[in-house]
Amino acid sequence: QVQLVESGGGLVQPGGSLSLSCAASGFIFGIYTMGWFRQAPGKQRELVATITSGGTTNYGDSVKGRFTISRDNAKNTVYLQMNSLKPEDTAVYYCKGTIPPREYWGQGTQVTVSS
Repeated sequence: QVQLVESGGGLVQPGGSLSLSCAASGFIFGIYTMGWFRQAPGKQRELVATITSGGTTNYGDSVKGRFTISRDNAKNTVYLQMNSLKPEDTAVYYCKGTIPPREYWGQGTQVTVSS
């Protein structure tokens, strides 16, 4: 049974940093693409970042240069380091695993950027 469990969300001031983790289980983590997405109230879910099994990364335009996705295959975990956070980064952040033919999602973790 595939499980994705996010952690690390919280409240942070503008300009601050936060690190998210997603612990995966139930599949061979190291061979699949993993990603982070986010959804703000009243908006569609959007891409934050993805990372392939080989470590190739892709970022949404709004987070390029500020966020970094990484993975530790030995720990079955994908990370998202978020720096220079802005109020518009406030959203629920979801971890996604692409295991063809399906996509799996975590339950989400709230990130709030506010003074």
